Amino acid sequence: MEGISLDVKKDQLEKLRKLFPEVFSEGKIDWEKLKATLGEDFTFSNERYVLNWAGKSA
Repeated sequence: MEGISLDVKKDQLEKLRKLFPEVFSEGKIDWEKLKATLGEDFTFSNERYVLNWAGKSA
């Protein structure tokens, strides 16, 4: 062990940059380009599980 703290976020971003270099703009992820690269049916959702039923919004 070297006593060095791992930067997990940096490592994951580097992996993503290697796979999809075109989705990075000015060092940041362009989410619209990533979405277009992965396909139109790809959606970002904050919820993992969704319960829907008729009249829920009422």
